[in-house]
Amino acid sequence: MAELNTGDGGGKKKGHVRSKKQNAGVDLTAMVDLAFLLITFFMLTTSLSKPQSMNLAMPDKEDKPIDQQQQLDVSEDRTMTLLLGEKNQMVWYYGLPTEPIEGPEKIGYGKNGIRKVILDKKQVVKSKYAGQDPKKQDLIVLIKASKKSTYRNLVDVLDEMAIADVKIYAIVDITPDENAMLEKEGLYTK
Repeated sequence: MAELNTGDGGGKKKGHVRSKKQNAGVDLTAMVDLAFLLITFFMLTTSLSKPQSMNLAMPDKEDKPIDQQQQLDVSEDRTMTLLLGEKNQMVWYYGLPTEPIEGPEKIGYGKNGIRKVILDKKQVVKSKYAGQDPKKQDLIVLIKASKKSTYRNLVDVLDEMAIADVKIYAIVDITPDENAMLEKEGLYTK
């Protein structure tokens, strides 16, 4: 049994003898039981914060040579490429890297940066392929990160894909020509 003692209650003071008082005792057992019941209740009823994760489809591991795998022919006027460089900047171009339809252009992240460009290009592709197969009306975005880009940059671009509702995008290895394109814009140093 838990008990609260308030002192000895008696003693001598200036030569006067006081009568001995009874110690006041408080039984704390019920309060301790209530505290543990409340802690147990809140632990069982509280939902813990769920980790936020991003869905990312990874390719199957296949041992087939590349020429035997199914190749997908994509028109260049549906393809946009994002080259992630250093200094929290990127370069984008529309079309092929050797003969881009538009770009290359240096741009930043956010709603006034790459998001605006992605939304504009989605509208261009949708209007160009209106009346055709709905799958052919989607913009295809290739994301290529250089060695100088950060993990945060890649996550930011993937967030932009989700915000802009880009249905088809892929993370692809960057080529030396594209590294040279980043170097020309001042976003890649050897």
